[in-house]
Amino acid sequence: MLFQVAAFAQVTTPPVTTTPSLPTTTLPAGKVDPNQISNKQAIDFYNQAKSSGMSDMDIERAALQRGYTLDQISAMRKRLQTSDQKEVKDPNRDELDETRQVDEQNDEDKVRDPTNSVSTNSSNGNRNFGSSFFSRSSNTFEPNLRIATPSNYVLGPEDELVVDIYGNSVDNFRMKISPEGTVKMLNLAPVYVNGLTIEQANDRIVSRLRQAYSGLNRPGSGTYSSITLGNVRSIRVLVVGEASRPGTYTVSSLATAFNALSLSGGPNRNGSYRNIEIIRANKIIKKIDLYRFLLDADLNDNIALQDQDIILIRPFETRIELKGEVKRPGIFEARPGDKIPDLIRYAGGFSPDAFTSLIIYRRNTGTNYIVGSVDSTQLLSFLPQNGDIFDIRKILDVVTNQVEIKGSVTVPGLYPLEERSNTVLKLIKIAQGLSPTSFINRAILERASGGTHPSVISLDLAKLIDGKIPDVSLLPGDVINIKSVDELNEIPSLDISGSVIIPGKYYFFENMTISDLIFQAGGYSEGAIPSRIEVSRRVKNDTLGLPASQNVRIFTLNISENLKLDSIDQKFILSPYDIVSVRSSPRYETQKSVTVQGEVYFPGRYTILTNFERITDLFPKTGGLKPEAYLSGARFYRNGELVALDLKAIIDKPTLPSNLLLLNGDTLIIPGKLETVKISGGVQNPSVMNFEPQSSVNDYISQAGGLTEQAWKNRVYVMYPNGRTHKTTRTLFFRSFPKVEPGSTIIIPLKEKKQQQAVSFGERIAIFSLLSTLAISLIRLF
Repeated sequence: MLFQVAAFAQVTTPPVTTTPSLPTTTLPAGKVDPNQISNKQAIDFYNQAKSSGMSDMDIERAALQRGYTLDQISAMRKRLQTSDQKEVKDPNRDELDETRQVDEQNDEDKVRDPTNSVSTNSSNGNRNFGSSFFSRSSNTFEPNLRIATPSNYVLGPEDELVVDIYGNSVDNFRMKISPEGTVKMLNLAPVYVNGLTIEQANDRIVSRLRQAYSGLNRPGSGTYSSITLGNVRSIRVLVVGEASRPGTYTVSSLATAFNALSLSGGPNRNGSYRNIEIIRANKIIKKIDLYRFLLDADLNDNIALQDQDIILIRPFETRIELKGEVKRPGIFEARPGDKIPDLIRYAGGFSPDAFTSLIIYRRNTGTNYIVGSVDSTQLLSFLPQNGDIFDIRKILDVVTNQVEIKGSVTVPGLYPLEERSNTVLKLIKIAQGLSPTSFINRAILERASGGTHPSVISLDLAKLIDGKIPDVSLLPGDVINIKSVDELNEIPSLDISGSVIIPGKYYFFENMTISDLIFQAGGYSEGAIPSRIEVSRRVKNDTLGLPASQNVRIFTLNISENLKLDSIDQKFILSPYDIVSVRSSPRYETQKSVTVQGEVYFPGRYTILTNFERITDLFPKTGGLKPEAYLSGARFYRNGELVALDLKAIIDKPTLPSNLLLLNGDTLIIPGKLETVKISGGVQNPSVMNFEPQSSVNDYISQAGGLTEQAWKNRVYVMYPNGRTHKTTRTLFFRSFPKVEPGSTIIIPLKEKKQQQAVSFGERIAIFSLLSTLAISLIRLF
């Protein structure tokens, strides 16, 4: 794309007379780094240059004459190729071939490949092998301009030759090949070099230079020369056929076939990757098979291009799809003579889980689809056809030659069924033998019997090891299960409770004493009495001397307080499942307390001295009640729940049963004077009101807007601040409402709404019939 070149072709020294004048720009004079030119500037400069009559070749030639290298041109082209493709028509391409009749919307409309239409299970999108390589914009295959000039490089117009003369004479000059194919040096006659290689041109130029430098490059002359290629020319190549972006491309004369294919996006959905022709002077000079490069990195087909070369991408002939257990599933192009192994190689080979003995394929016969199979002996003789789909299945995740040993062996697990592990004893040996706690009286061999459940074979390991019975041969899939002694017995334990630091269950050890168990439980806790330790033991077989109704034995022991080893402790050995209880001192207990809050002189927490203290005993400790204390509203809590009691009556008469004994955690709250009344439930406006001594329940109901329709006035009750409640009473036709006190709550319950049953269709018919009968009877009467 030459509009990038135009951007920096205009900011150099004034153009030579052979090049049309460039439009003026706002950039400073002098050479500018292409990386400093924005995309928009490059587009603007290109449009100005075209409007002044310059062709794409003129723009590029001007840039080269001003000292810009093809490296810089390539860098600009690579930087702007993607971003400007949508906004500006690519000037590096001529108009598309108008004779081309292929629909260019295949990629945009995602038309499926013919092989994809074989099965609805085939994935949409381009899955052709190699398409992802050309879909990456980074794969531009820009030619390397820093390499030495190839000896077979053919010179042409606009190529630049650099002549260095050294030795007795020193000179250096650059020559550009004219459109006529000649170069002119010094004051000598022009030399025709068009169509010559570098080596051929070197001989002609040196021969002409000997007119100025006699004996040049001859032995003993002392004057020598070297001729190299400077800046190279641009050439045009035409990419036609089934290309993603067919058209004419201007590339470096060092460009190769792969450079042009990359610029054109490679073959499209219908294009062949294996039949690409390079046409020069109406003759096919090379046929490219891209698979050689994609599979083996073979660059033999990557020949150098010449001006006016044509790259023709033919349509594909045969495509085969491989799916399933291959390393690279996709659609592959087959050439005549390709067999299934060739296709498998294109797909990278089988995956490790592939079932290679039989391959299933699906084929279009022209009228319908058929399914067939190819076994491993037919792979080289079976001929794939266009559109075939080969499905490589996955093998069953089952190992057919393994046995397993589980349980009490040194190394349990899966083992191969082979000569050294094909019997029970051999398998135990390869598993490094039995563990010390193995139960050898019995083992289980699980074996698949062919039915819905495996069969079981019992083994006497003790006799098997001693050789008293023959060894048992193993079959594939056999599982040997060997238990340990511990697995077949309940784990024995001991239980200790009472005045120890860490009570609970502990593991039983042989010859364990009570002191050992107390030691494991962290020792005695505060208040423990070692002289009254009780042990409860299960009766198993030793029932001598026990009554028929007794199933346990009880032992009471005296153990040293400091857990010293003594003879008494050592004589009593614990048995499994013993329960040890360590008693506490009869008068040992933690402190108990109650809390007093509110209108007393010294509120706070008070300790209960005796078990006979009552509520009224608290008042002397707190210094008595304050004047503003409201006894009728006092609340007493036990275990977090409100206990309804009349504190005023208790103080007046301490012998009342409501003067409760104090318990640990009790709370007494004595509020100050209360001046409000709350009303809730079936009233129009539930609210809180000020207390008025002369007001009754009806007065407060009136202040709340009256009763609602659902209010149940006969069930009105009053809840007093101390937690007590009084309900409405009825005598004959008179209701007596409870008295209202400060801090009370008046509650009017609501009646439950009766759900009206919907009349069924049958009931409506019956009612209508009854009404009709009554109407007829009335008419007859009158």
